[in-house]
Amino acid sequence: MEDHQLPRELCQLFADGGRGRRLPAGLPPGDVVWPDPGYTRQGEAARPAFWMSDEPAAGEDWARLRSWHPHSGLWPVLLDESAQPWAIGQIVPDDPRQIDHFTAEGFMTEVWQEWVSQMPPDALEELEPYGALCPGPAPPGVLKAEPEAVADWLAGELAAKAMPLGLVAASRSADALAVMGWQGALHHNDWMVPMAAVVRSWEDRFGARVVSVGFNTLDLSVAGPPVDPEHALHVAAEHWAFCPDNVVQGPGDLQSYAEQIMGVHAWSFWWD
Repeated sequence: MEDHQLPRELCQLFADGGRGRRLPAGLPPGDVVWPDPGYTRQGEAARPAFWMSDEPAAGEDWARLRSWHPHSGLWPVLLDESAQPWAIGQIVPDDPRQIDHFTAEGFMTEVWQEWVSQMPPDALEELEPYGALCPGPAPPGVLKAEPEAVADWLAGELAAKAMPLGLVAASRSADALAVMGWQGALHHNDWMVPMAAVVRSWEDRFGARVVSVGFNTLDLSVAGPPVDPEHALHVAAEHWAFCPDNVVQGPGDLQSYAEQIMGVHAWSFWWD
């Protein structure tokens, strides 16, 4: 297949106009999505936040565009519209360079301290064996497969939900959350940039990749999940700090949640 320069609508996603970036022919019909100034209260945006296909995408579409990410600079995401359509622009894009100022450890410690200070003493049982003491980030997992291959697999699984495809001008999958202005965890943390820093850390430690986002959901592929109970419990503590609803409104405590994620190559998060 011959190489082609980016279509004009995709060039709009880059500050430099997409100079030197390439993508093969065959992009499905779609259009760029602009932030709604009435929602962001930041005036008119300088550029659109992302591109979105008109029709649902197949897993093969996601994988093909993911494979071209090194050349295009565009990370694909499946866009769950079951709660709210993306095209209305309720997004708040951020500069991904701001992610550099945050760490997974800092975010986890701050959330742990804040939530524990508001919890009744008997509620700390759900955080056993850590209780009020934040354990910090877990050790890295051991990759069981190439992270991109696991991401392609998960995209194929999720594509059965018939979701449109998004393309985001991001150098890595975690940064796509900030660039596209995803607001899915707004009820937990009012700024998504620190949460993108956590996902960056999971990319590095567990081979995680952002595959799908929804109004209040996030799906990650995981190439190196925890495979023993102690490690899974430590990772469960990170997930609680990142998305308490996964634990509190799920199995109810870290021990039970850890059993659910042990050896699993997909992490799904949902915020109430």
